[in-house]
Amino acid sequence: MATPLTGIRRRLICLLYEGLVVFSILLIGFLLPQIVLSGFHFELAPRMLWLHVVLLLLAYFVWCWLNGGQTLPMKTWKLRLISAEGTALRPLQAVLRYLAAWPSILLFGIGIFWALFDKDGQFLHDRIAGTRIISVSN
Repeated sequence: MATPLTGIRRRLICLLYEGLVVFSILLIGFLLPQIVLSGFHFELAPRMLWLHVVLLLLAYFVWCWLNGGQTLPMKTWKLRLISAEGTALRPLQAVLRYLAAWPSILLFGIGIFWALFDKDGQFLHDRIAGTRIISVSN
């Protein structure tokens, strides 16, 4: 049975672990293909490189959230992403959360600090997308 997660500490630790997973995804899915392409003297424009990163991570996060509501770190820390109504995420909702997380994190982590002042302790990108991170027991 799922119970709401009230503390931010566990979500922040999970976020740190998520950084390691994202690093490995970028290493395999971004850096290695770029090394191979540069061996054939094929260089992409900087905008195309950013598009590659954004789409690669979009595929990872949205796929994980739509198939069980958990990334690998979320499974480890027994967290699950659900809609605010308590149901599984809709595809558009998952994409919205992913896209809202970029400025939420890149603007000095304002979306993370938001949780300190939010009445339910939710991140800003969760508020925008209408999602919640809950604790699950196995």
